[in-house]
Parts: sequence; structure tokens; C-alpha cells
Amino acid sequence: MPAYKPGIFITGTDTGVGKTVVAAGLAMALKSRGMKVGVMKPVGTGCMEFGKRLICHDSAYLLEAAENEYPPLTSPVRYRHALAPSVAAVLEKREVDLPQIRRSFGELQKNYDFIIVEGIGGLLVPFSKDYFVANLVREFQLPLLIVSKGGLGAINHTLLTIDAAVIRGFEVRGVIFNRMAKTNVSLAEITNPKVIHELSGVPVLGSLPEMDDLDVDTCRYGRLKEIFQERIQVDQIYSVPSLPV
Repeated sequence: MPAYKPGIFITGTDTGVGKTVVAAGLAMALKSRGMKVGVMKPVGTGCMEFGKRLICHDSAYLLEAAENEYPPLTSPVRYRHALAPSVAAVLEKREVDLPQIRRSFGELQKNYDFIIVEGIGGLLVPFSKDYFVANLVREFQLPLLIVSKGGLGAINHTLLTIDAAVIRGFEVRGVIFNRMAKTNVSLAEITNPKVIHELSGVPVLGSLPEMDDLDVDTCRYGRLKEIFQERIQVDQIYSVPSLPV
């Protein structure tokens, strides 16, 4: 599937590192530059029941941030259980609908200038026994933006993610560190970004601090847009190829 419009695929070094916040911040930053941005969370798990529908909080957060008009395209596949998609699919007796994901992506490309896709967990989270998040990245042909925590363990987790991307031939646009401490910053948080850049050659595009005034579940953004634009090299994400790795 060719990527007819530019975009980015946001993946993480683990679950819970803040991919949704980074995706929303990027959407708002690009919108402020006059771009028409489409957002997508292809598979959401741990969704809440609302009548006969399942609501994915992450998808709703992205939808509101980008002010998109097509909720079904943003959140094409949803599961109740907060598990890997392949496991949730078995428990809920519904396979991950890959054709629906592909159709949604294609429709988003028709309606928006730039597409932000947020994955689930990391690159090797399974949709089935033979299809992973990495397979979807390959189909969408989008460059990667990696979100990592900043503290102890970040070097190993981030380098493993970069390695998994590079051996598959993916373009890694850069790394963003999220939820960095604002006070009592650890030595690991101070040194890890430089070490990861030196060892991988992948650009570190900035870091986001812990922000008390935002909440994904209740769609609160606080100063996310302003902080994202102040602390993240947005131009490097959407217009400049990554350095060789």
C-alpha cells in the first residue's frame, strides 16, 4: 500500500510511555502551522463500553486534538480487554480486521494532508501469530517516530526498538523522550539521550516533561501544544529525512 500523503508512525519502546500524548501534541503543532492533519489509532484495547459501542480513550484524545471529522477512521478496531490485540481477539472472538484498517488509512489519506498513526505498544506487539505492528508499518510505508521513557532502562529499550526498525528497513525519523522529571532529575535522564544518539546515530528530537494539567481519559490538553512546540523539533518530524543509521 503506497503512502500517497506524508505522515509518521509513532511507536514506543513499551506500553505506557506516552505515545498518545506525543501524537496529540504533534497534531496540534502541525495544525497551528496550517496543515490539515489526520490521526489514526488502528487498534485500541482496554476500551470502555458505552451502550453497544466501545470507546477508545486514546483515539478520542487524538480525534479532538486534530479536530478530525471521521471517528470511525481514527479508531477502526477496538477491543474491551487491555491486552495485546492477538490475545484480545481470541477472548472476544473477533480477529483484527486488517482490511478495515487498510480502508480507514486510505480514506484518511484522501481527506488530510498529513497522517499521524499511533501504534499499540511497540513494534513487535502481535495482531495475530504472523502479523505484528511492524507489518502495519511496512504496509503504510511511513517513517517512524519512537517514544521512550527517559530514565533507567531507556538505553536498552530504545536501542532494541531502533534495531528492530533498522533491520526491517524502516526509516527512523527520531526519538522523543516523554514524562521527564521536572525536579530531582536522575543522572540517567540527563545522560541517556546523548548516549542513545551516539550509539544509534538517530536524532533525539526533544523531550516532554511530566504535565499535571493533561489527561487522556478526560481529553484535557493543558499546555501540551505550547510545550510541544517549545521543546520538540517539529520540522525534523515532518519534512527532513533521518540521518543514516
